[in-house]
Amino acid sequence: MSSEPLDDFNHKSAIEALLFISEKPLLLEQIKVALEGLDTHKIREIILGLKNEYEHSSRGLRIEEVAGGFRMITSPDTAFVLKKFYKQRDAQRISTQALETLAIIAYKQPVTRLDVESLRGVNVDGVVKTLLEKNLIRIAGKKDIIGRPFVYGTTRQFLEYFGLKSLDDLPKLEEFTKTMDEPAAAAKLLSLSNRPEENSIIIEENKDGEPAKTETADRQS
Repeated sequence: MSSEPLDDFNHKSAIEALLFISEKPLLLEQIKVALEGLDTHKIREIILGLKNEYEHSSRGLRIEEVAGGFRMITSPDTAFVLKKFYKQRDAQRISTQALETLAIIAYKQPVTRLDVESLRGVNVDGVVKTLLEKNLIRIAGKKDIIGRPFVYGTTRQFLEYFGLKSLDDLPKLEEFTKTMDEPAAAAKLLSLSNRPEENSIIIEENKDGEPAKTETADRQS
């Protein structure tokens, strides 16, 4: 690797690279340590120049100043594409079994794990854990019976993922009984995940950070 001092052009490239790889906002002093011989005033000048370049060209990235430092972010103009990409990526990671379990929880919430298993006829421990990790369901409390098992409900992220304003917007099923065709319900949810992004609605949160409405009376057990 060359040990020659960096010129102004290479300083610019180096700072751009540092901003790109950093997971947190970079302080001017941190950049100064990496670029010996360059003072913070000059570093800030270079960063502001880069920031201006990104903002006045058709680029997918931006530089913003936050928390006393600078970081690289995506352009707001790319939000639609990024949301679509992540939605598609996440949909590919949800198995049919998980989607069927999610459909039961969505329509029957609040519901216990044993209630879900009685409907599906299989153990759902692993599936419930996966859905919790993906933040599509949450522990909504405990059922007032012997053992006080956890009951589960859907999350704000579930509503956002499927483009729903509230649970009232779930596709209507004629009835939901022990003979319910859960693959059909799962298919309905999957079809929602492919909704155009323009149908997405900002969800109002309550003080706990959850959807303002997390269950409806006509969908209880």
